[in-house]
Amino acid sequence: MRIRVELVLEIDDEEAVTGAALQALADDTDLPDAERAHSEQAVTEDTAEALAHLVDPFDLVSAVPGVELQQASWSSERIDYDPDSPTWNLDEDDDDENGPEDDGMRVG
Repeated sequence: MRIRVELVLEIDDEEAVTGAALQALADDTDLPDAERAHSEQAVTEDTAEALAHLVDPFDLVSAVPGVELQQASWSSERIDYDPDSPTWNLDEDDDDENGPEDDGMRVG
């Protein structure tokens, strides 16, 4: 089953987000030093990268009984958000490359 989620967040304190991401990296004892250095540079230079390090899809479903996360991918990016724009009408199906047969939830 696939669940698609799109979140739009407003960042009120970029330094807090960056600091939390740096702390999470420092606390990750399994992270190799080279990867840690690369990640620290990325989260310091871009708040969207910092946010991507803090948001974990596993946390969204780990407490759901009978569910085991098989695969997840996510990214973050800066956007211009206009809540009145028809682009952000979450009540309509997305016109994606998968076609209408993939919209909604299906068990496969």
